Amino acid sequence: MINRTVFSALKRSILPSSSSQLLPFFSSSACRSASTLVLAEHDGGSINAASVSAIAAAGSLSKDSSISVLLAGSGPSLQEAAEHAASCHPSISQVLVADSDTFTNPLAEPWAQLVQLVQQRNGYSHVIAASGSFGKNILPRAAALLDVSPVTDVVAISESRQFVRPIYAGNALCKVRYTGADPCMLTIRSTSFPVTSKSVESTSNKSPITQVDLSTFGGDSIGKSRYVKQTSQEAERPDLANARVVVTGGRGLKSAENFKMIEKLAAKLGAAVGATRAAVDAGFVPNDLQVGQTGKIVAPELYMAFGVSGAIQHLAGIRDSKVIVAVNKDADAPIFKVADYGLVGDLFEIIPELLEKLPESK
Repeated sequence: MINRTVFSALKRSILPSSSSQLLPFFSSSACRSASTLVLAEHDGGSINAASVSAIAAAGSLSKDSSISVLLAGSGPSLQEAAEHAASCHPSISQVLVADSDTFTNPLAEPWAQLVQLVQQRNGYSHVIAASGSFGKNILPRAAALLDVSPVTDVVAISESRQFVRPIYAGNALCKVRYTGADPCMLTIRSTSFPVTSKSVESTSNKSPITQVDLSTFGGDSIGKSRYVKQTSQEAERPDLANARVVVTGGRGLKSAENFKMIEKLAAKLGAAVGATRAAVDAGFVPNDLQVGQTGKIVAPELYMAFGVSGAIQHLAGIRDSKVIVAVNKDADAPIFKVADYGLVGDLFEIIPELLEKLPESK
């Protein structure tokens, strides 16, 4: 995080004088009775880990905040997800379930209209979603329907309506204050709001589960898009966004065939596989493995980068990693400026040696 003096100088140099109206005096007492709606993504009968982080973020808005979790879908898996949500975090006050064939697939248009419906009935002060493809797809549309402006990619919550978010591809942090009408809608970076095992284990009582009345639901947005198909990564591979170890390959691997070395190394380490935008654009791997500002934001305990130059957009997605290890034959590669450990060498020699010497993951 940049220090206060540097940030003040940066703010004066890039913002017009009239921008001071973005940060007027705001009394925290205005949101004493905060109530928050969390948009939760679920799959296979349980809610997404990023959504649990969104619940943790909602809990930091106010000590007395009431938190409702909204789930939508159809069938037994939705009910299983609701049961899981009701006991996944102690801060949850209730779980709202919208059960309809309309939500069998998470299309943005019906979801956004659902958020509008629930908001108009309950009048929440905040609406939160994780800053993934699910949240980025739905929350801006819902904000447009509610005629409010969302705050995106929040990495810290200072007050109930004051947040910190990255700018300039993560090279600076900006403190913003929301002064618009309710609800205050925001997406949060799940890596900045980790859920401790203690908070999960402390949940002994289940929150009540309530069905959302959909009798008045429906309108112009329904049917404007259609579900085609969903592709997902191999089940045995850890999820990239939540993996403890991530092994990433860049354009230096030169081909999709060579990228298989990254996959073999990841398998030995029990790690997730990542890729740079250059590697994705070159067709080495599908784009769901892209790490960076326009891909997935990761914060593993160990991040290993092979043949990655360190473009600013990529570095924005790995800054929260605990330990960064970089291997590149170019000693001046920008990745070495952020790496905790760097090795200048040929990855086509180093990776085979690692594969030979590392034991198999248990």
